[in-house]
Amino acid sequence: MKVCKKIIIGKQLKPIFLSLLISLLILMGHDGRCEEKTVGQHHVDAPEKWGLAMGIRSATIPFDANKSTVNDVVPLIFYENGPLFIDGLEFGYRVWETEKWQLSPFARYRFFDIPKEYQNEIRESGLDVGGQFTYLFTDWFHLDAELLSDQSGRWHANLVPGFKWEQGRWEFRPSARFRWKSADFNNRYYGLGRERPGSAVDTQIAADIRFHVWRNLYLLGRGSILFLDSDTRNISFVDDSTQAEAFLGIGFFNDKTEPVDTLASRPYIRLAHGWGTESNLGEIVTGNTESDPYNNQLTSVFFGVPLADELFTLPIATYLTPGLVHHHSSDVQDRSTEYVLAVKFYYTIKWPTPWRLGFAEGLSYLDRIPYLEEKDMQEKGYRSSQLLNFLDFSIDLDLGKLFRVQWMEDLWLGYSIHHRSGIFSTSSAFGRISGGSNYNTVYLQYHW
Repeated sequence: MKVCKKIIIGKQLKPIFLSLLISLLILMGHDGRCEEKTVGQHHVDAPEKWGLAMGIRSATIPFDANKSTVNDVVPLIFYENGPLFIDGLEFGYRVWETEKWQLSPFARYRFFDIPKEYQNEIRESGLDVGGQFTYLFTDWFHLDAELLSDQSGRWHANLVPGFKWEQGRWEFRPSARFRWKSADFNNRYYGLGRERPGSAVDTQIAADIRFHVWRNLYLLGRGSILFLDSDTRNISFVDDSTQAEAFLGIGFFNDKTEPVDTLASRPYIRLAHGWGTESNLGEIVTGNTESDPYNNQLTSVFFGVPLADELFTLPIATYLTPGLVHHHSSDVQDRSTEYVLAVKFYYTIKWPTPWRLGFAEGLSYLDRIPYLEEKDMQEKGYRSSQLLNFLDFSIDLDLGKLFRVQWMEDLWLGYSIHHRSGIFSTSSAFGRISGGSNYNTVYLQYHW
């Protein structure tokens, strides 16, 4: 009998405090002080690294199941400035750093690979939280020691020697990982609560590759093989002694051939209020919007941290934008809070008065599913997911330039679509769902 249906459903991912913390650390880590260069012109320091990527992850399934592999679409955000780092599936903050040593509280997303037809019901992937200690032997060799726990206190630890090699357009980062799994961790994620292999040590070899195509365009790849320990291999429903993983993606990153020290783009704060709609994204874009009969509403505040003034030599300003969203209570829902982290792009058109088109891609986490989203999931037969992909489409105009009022300069009035979805059920990280929720919002955005 296949074992996947018998896996005990884990606790829902609850990284609310981490979402709040990362928003604060982004603002603390970014040097937003404006330096006056000439009259009417200000500059802020550029971050050390930034990026936004999307790719496909494919992994073999170690259990006796009707499928041998599972695929996921994975969006990734990258950012590094001072002690704060966001590196795809992990993020942290270096609380202590010298020329050779680094100590960081951090978190990393862990995949639990089973056939995709079970991944809406079974949610064992999650965010593990802990600490990382790094020793830098040379510019090209380091050693990480990590201690991590899942949301229920199941511990595991890693010892990871890693290498870094760069040549022209190529970056190559091979590594090995020696992982100790506590008995609780191994019994849960490999014994599945049915058998008890106990604590054990397994080994993984991996390599990350990045190729600089042109300007801000990069190709990303990763491959790894996990060698299971003998106790885990002896579990009756573990079907293989190894587990392979591959990732191939495309991304926008800072152009390493033309480093930038300062930016003309300035930080911003955006205040918005929105109204829910039962229409999908395609219907909204084509003007066929149906109002929500229960008038569900949200209010949000977003911050903008400048990343770049140009993208592919075009005047497309790029920002990292953490946001906090309050979903108001109504006759059909209690209030809830949404946490967002995204990368936002703005293209400015200066005729007849300055106005902009904007687009954001990122992640959204809700502490309670709102009515419109829950209704959509029930109609489609899905179990809802608190973590989803986030999109924002916007259009706004500069009020100061429009009305020629000095005190309104750098104040923008706009409209945006606030969108959460599961990327057409292509990702286990988002509960393998299709659909989500949409809100039409109006906002004021001020740059300083």
